[in-house]
Amino acid sequence: MEAIALPRPAPLLVDGEWRAAVSGKTFETVNPADERVITEVAEAGEAEVDAAVRAARRALEEGPWGRMSAAERGRLVWRMGERILEELDRLAAIETMDTGKTLFDSRKIELPMAAAIFHYYGGAATKLGGRTLITHPGAFTYTLREPVGVVAAIVPWNFPFLLASWKVAPALAAGCAVILKPASETPLSALEMGRIGLEVGLPAGVLQVLPGPGSTTGMALVRHPGVNKVAFTGSTEVGRTILREAAGTVKRVTLELGGKSPNIVFADADLDAAVKGAFTGIFYNKGEVCAAGSRLLVERAVHEEVVAKLAERARALKLGDPRDPATRMGPVISARQMASVLRYIEVGRREGAVLAAGGGRATEVNEGRGYFVQPTVFDRVSPEMTIAREEIFGPVLAAIEFDGVEDAVAKANATVYGLAAGVWTRDVTKAHLVARAVRAGTVWINTYNLYDPALPFGGYGQSGFGRELGLEALEAYLETKSVWLHLGS
Repeated sequence: MEAIALPRPAPLLVDGEWRAAVSGKTFETVNPADERVITEVAEAGEAEVDAAVRAARRALEEGPWGRMSAAERGRLVWRMGERILEELDRLAAIETMDTGKTLFDSRKIELPMAAAIFHYYGGAATKLGGRTLITHPGAFTYTLREPVGVVAAIVPWNFPFLLASWKVAPALAAGCAVILKPASETPLSALEMGRIGLEVGLPAGVLQVLPGPGSTTGMALVRHPGVNKVAFTGSTEVGRTILREAAGTVKRVTLELGGKSPNIVFADADLDAAVKGAFTGIFYNKGEVCAAGSRLLVERAVHEEVVAKLAERARALKLGDPRDPATRMGPVISARQMASVLRYIEVGRREGAVLAAGGGRATEVNEGRGYFVQPTVFDRVSPEMTIAREEIFGPVLAAIEFDGVEDAVAKANATVYGLAAGVWTRDVTKAHLVARAVRAGTVWINTYNLYDPALPFGGYGQSGFGRELGLEALEAYLETKSVWLHLGS
């Protein structure tokens, strides 16, 4: 693969212009596969946040964006999807370099999905309308749908480009102006999205990109009185902080937070398919997936068989350079995350869980460079263990036995989270009953971790509130105005 040319330092995108931070501050972004610095990136501070908010407000109130027809707006959003497909190779190379995910995942799965999301919302832009309500004989009453205004979209490091598309595309389709704040670990593809927005013709201030730490840049956006809405994906802990800080200006907030999702395998399931689905459910993207099926609930009669097959697959999983087509799992995102995952593995051992596969750093990979963790399977896990309760966000699976439907549902729901769940059974009645009983925003039956732009995604409980994707996502970026015209007595 050809080397990707990147500016050093990479600038911020504010008001249609690429610029350095006023403070002159920069930070490094590191390739997790070899621990080498990719480039430096300008660090946005309060000055850039304020400038971006003002530019967004001008775009809405004075510039062409607020006066643009829905059809024109939709065409620009659609064109962003087209450009993503045209630049798949470049974008995938940058995403893989910055995140450690395999090039296959970047190019074949995630970036095409991002393009599909821009296409979906490009088409949705002209479908937004109010209602005419005949409720009073002496009045003409109707509703209008208007953009909520300036949106701060704060996204995590596990799917930087894809999760940005989940927020940017519907917000633009609704007529909002977006300030995108990527994670400090993975700022590069967000800057590429900003570039694409400019090149397809988004007016200045409509899509701006401000890399920087969440504690400073992110919180400055959350607190700014000119920001009307915060759309956040990340940890539950940070989500709580955002809620508290946003309360000061009573701005709208949607949160897509953590998970500890149950993947339930009944004895009557197609066990080979269930093993394959459970394997993908936890080891896709190194387990750095909010909806990862990190709790594998297996009916007692087939528990040993399922865990043994999973452990065998885990031991055979090829780790390595994520650019290598033969690699099936890359490194976790950072040294800090690797240390966190390894601590959880040690806690699991200490609390009595039995290691069936993995359990340490993969030092044999890439001559010991990079943040590689062995795909790990724990057996004999009880629901009260730490590894069964807390989100690890790494390639660590906790296998738990259950007896019958009621026990499965009780153990599945024994969590503060409620993002996703899986159900594996040949009994269609059982599948639907369990899907209804499990408290989760998404339930996959005889599959796992599949998404579609038209299907809403979001959580129950401490997995957050609000929905991404689908027409439901547009609600977060729209205000409803009621109009009453008096017609006389």
